[in-house]
Amino acid sequence: MTRIPGFTSTGSKRPDAVFGELAGQSGLPRRMVRSHGCRVEDEEGRSYIDYVMGLGAVALGYGHPEVTRAVQAAAADGVIGPLPPVLEEAVADTISGLMPWVEQVRFLKTGAEAAAAAVRLARTATGRDFVLGCGYHGWLDWCQAAGARGVPASTAASFGELPFNDPERSVELIRAAGSGLAAVIIEPVIAAPPSEAWLGTLRSETERAGAALIFDEIKTIGRIGLGGAAGRWNVRPDLVVMGKAIGNGFPIAAVGGHSGIMSAAEHTWISSTLATETVSLAAAQATLRVLERDEVPAHIARVGGVLFAGFGELAERFPSLVIAARGIPEMCFLQMRDEHVSALVAAGCARRGILLKRTAYDFVSLAHDERIVEETLGVVEEVILEVERSGPGIPGA
Repeated sequence: MTRIPGFTSTGSKRPDAVFGELAGQSGLPRRMVRSHGCRVEDEEGRSYIDYVMGLGAVALGYGHPEVTRAVQAAAADGVIGPLPPVLEEAVADTISGLMPWVEQVRFLKTGAEAAAAAVRLARTATGRDFVLGCGYHGWLDWCQAAGARGVPASTAASFGELPFNDPERSVELIRAAGSGLAAVIIEPVIAAPPSEAWLGTLRSETERAGAALIFDEIKTIGRIGLGGAAGRWNVRPDLVVMGKAIGNGFPIAAVGGHSGIMSAAEHTWISSTLATETVSLAAAQATLRVLERDEVPAHIARVGGVLFAGFGELAERFPSLVIAARGIPEMCFLQMRDEHVSALVAAGCARRGILLKRTAYDFVSLAHDERIVEETLGVVEEVILEVERSGPGIPGA
């Protein structure tokens, strides 16, 4: 019996999430012991080229030396204390330097926390309750669909879903919410880039409604550009939720925006003892420095472009198994015909030393290069060929 209900505390790392129906087969990795660069090692000592990259949290590669040195120094200096650290204001200033529209910042530990804080700020600033959301914003009660177990019906009733890339329907829903709408929160990339029409509609309609526009950039900030989707598509939300890549795997997230709405933080309660621990702040400061200096988003776009193009070619060659390559170069995946095929491909790749997601997304990092990606694409092609030849069976079962 595992001591962790559900096998692990991170749901998307469960064996059945990684390998679907094949999760119980022998020879597939279940737990890891270390990671470095773009490779991880499992408990059996087997090495894998990784494209999960901490669910997109690692943009520089695992164990980046500058980040490691920074966190070692922070740990040696005590990690936490009775007063706010100088580093808190320094990291906030670095973020504002990279994203001038982010005038003020509050730090938290997880993306779910930061998204909840953004919504709390919007509700405080507007005096309203209802929120429309598009995408995944974490596991906390405020953003769960009606009927979710353990979530009060009254809480679920204050949240509605908005369709991705649908300007007409978005207008209808925002206007229907009327004067009760506190915020619209979106993931700007969901298996495809956003259309300019959709982003423009959201900006104009939220302004018209007197509601806040929030970009949940947990996956996109520092990856698709230093300024994330807001910078790339030149749309200025009122609040932006940041995480994952800004700490290169260390537990840090943030919510930021213009001072008018961020000042709402002084009129509601958003606080955490560990929000200002210095190890993660030091990791963020070092990571942000490397992201800018080494032009990491450009590297990710170039190397990810090779992966995305290769996925597209595989989709064209194997239409009976692969529906399409989805996403954008910086975060993409192969959409398989069904769960059975996706499990076969994920397991087959793992047996050959490649860890790919069965669903959104696969991520490259500064530690990946074109040679590694080309090698990976060759392995994926071999696996898909094997699946095609074997028909409905399960290779290796």
